[in-house]
Amino acid sequence: MNTVGKFVISLDLELNWGVFDVFTLEEYGENLLGVREVVPQLLERFTEHEIKATWGIVGFLFYSTKEELLSELPINKPNYQDQTLSSYHLMKSIGKNETVDPYHYGANLIQQIKQSKNQEIATHTLSHYYCLAKGQDIQSFEEDLLKAVQLARENEIEIKTIIFPRNQLNIDYLPICRKHHLNAYRGNEEHWLYRAEEREGLFKRAIRLMDNYVNISGHHIYSFSDLTNHHGIVNVPSSRFLRPYSPKTSVLESWKLKRIKSGMTKAAKKGKMYHLWWHPHNFGVHISQNMELLDSIINHFHILKRQYGMENVTMQEVSESVLKNSREVTKSSVEKLQ
Repeated sequence: MNTVGKFVISLDLELNWGVFDVFTLEEYGENLLGVREVVPQLLERFTEHEIKATWGIVGFLFYSTKEELLSELPINKPNYQDQTLSSYHLMKSIGKNETVDPYHYGANLIQQIKQSKNQEIATHTLSHYYCLAKGQDIQSFEEDLLKAVQLARENEIEIKTIIFPRNQLNIDYLPICRKHHLNAYRGNEEHWLYRAEEREGLFKRAIRLMDNYVNISGHHIYSFSDLTNHHGIVNVPSSRFLRPYSPKTSVLESWKLKRIKSGMTKAAKKGKMYHLWWHPHNFGVHISQNMELLDSIINHFHILKRQYGMENVTMQEVSESVLKNSREVTKSSVEKLQ
């Protein structure tokens, strides 16, 4: 699996559970409602072009009704010092089901993903849990994760991958992930611009914005031999966030696309991995322009597939390959000692 380049796509499906602490429904509701149109369009394209993707889904979205959700909440909830971060404060205000409240339920969306070919369903934790927020602890994280994994299993989905909300990786929590049979997570790009923090300054965010259009931090492509394995769980790091179309930066769209294609091409030529990610709600407005952007990326992948044999894989497939290679190396070393 290490001889040709790999193209990985991951998406964070969270609806309002992932943005309530940043935007009000009045400010961002159109994006969230747009997800109902975006997900089917993404799945249609992925099916047509035989594209595999990993979907990190917030566990609360599995519920169909408020009654079900409230009856199965973890006992030990995250005790954030900043209580505005807690998604549990939304419980009183959410609607009774997905029909009346499309912002907080996603059972129908999950079913569409589950029924589509080559799509991996991963966890984005139960409650959009912030692993670096002050006040929360490893016990509340484990209860959150365990419930998310159980919910998926009740829906005949076996979770093997975790995508941490806001990319807040807490290394101390990886053994807990492995304890519950996960073997992959999405790490950040290996550059100070993308180092996860509880709060980020405007300067860092501004430079990172520029990095979408001009190569400041590099392409972030990875050899499979360089992928780290912590306690049996593999880091499948991101290469680039797919920034959505905006009229304010429309003149820079070609720059953004060129930046992504350049990284993909370099990965294909060098036999490395390129990992692109975004949220479906990023595409929730200006849907046609965003889909046009994605079409260009998919078409470029097919060119690289023909020219260099590049393959498209899920995060789970990456981790399985890395772990298999690790076992073979260990076995070979033991045999040599004998």
